[in-house]
Amino acid sequence: MIICCGEALIDMVQIPVPQRGSVSGSGIGFLPVPGGCSYNTAIAIGRFGIPVKFLGKVSTDFFGDIIFKRLKDNNVGDELIIRADKNTTLAIVNTVDNQSPRYSFYTDGTSVPLFTEADLPATLPPETNCIVFGSISMTMEPVASTIKTFISRYKDENSPVISFDPNVRPLKIKDKESYIKNFEELTAASVIAKISAEDFSYVYPGLKPEQALRKILTLGPRLAICTMGSEGSMVLLRHNNGSITKANAPAVKTNIVDTVGAGDTFHGALLSWLEMKGKLSRHALPGLSETDLYNVLCFANKAASIVCSRQGANPPVLEEVGEK
Repeated sequence: MIICCGEALIDMVQIPVPQRGSVSGSGIGFLPVPGGCSYNTAIAIGRFGIPVKFLGKVSTDFFGDIIFKRLKDNNVGDELIIRADKNTTLAIVNTVDNQSPRYSFYTDGTSVPLFTEADLPATLPPETNCIVFGSISMTMEPVASTIKTFISRYKDENSPVISFDPNVRPLKIKDKESYIKNFEELTAASVIAKISAEDFSYVYPGLKPEQALRKILTLGPRLAICTMGSEGSMVLLRHNNGSITKANAPAVKTNIVDTVGAGDTFHGALLSWLEMKGKLSRHALPGLSETDLYNVLCFANKAASIVCSRQGANPPVLEEVGEK
């Protein structure tokens, strides 16, 4: 069982629309699509057939109903969801060919930030192996403090694996120095850290991906992964004896429509592979071999490539990815 904790929102994704009287014949519209880092990761895990639940606050408005229904339709458990009489949080997504999406956020007084400690479950389902968190939830209050309190409960070797994806959005960061300090505290509390090369360029400018991953391992995680777009992905694993194993896997070539949700799907695929192989535990991770690391990266890269060939965050099912 994997629990994905964080934001569930609506991505207003830019699309071309017919425009009467325009010289080009088209204008700009925005398509409402359920999204959010942890939300997309939960959808990906659910589509792979792995037991998963979402933990967070979802509005009772019509956008919230769309978000909630999509979770249920994709095998994501809803028992830990809190419904709230607040407007749904919105992300405006500007997609440009061959570039990463650009985001604007409408968050004040909306559902995601208002997730409080009173909303946390007293106990977790006993079969819980992993807790996923990260992204813009960690830049807003009180949700950021709520999630920090939640993951702080699970520190010992018998606790679920904590997996962190910062998914950095500079527009949401008011104080970079404070953000990086918080980023490192959250990384230190994690067992797995999945970070993109673009994230590293903001957090640790000047460091190459492998240098940045080695720095991450010194903070505490067991497994540090960097996604590098067309250059594939890289992972470093710290074993019990302190030695480090590295693996790289190439990107899977595809016809890119957009990259919305690619990193979230990569994260979900990586955790799903580990769960399918019985490796998603604090005790099992140190025993992963170089072949294991290569195979899990290939699986996650393939899943991410399929998302990039589609519009929006639309993760594949297991049969589309195949098993490595």
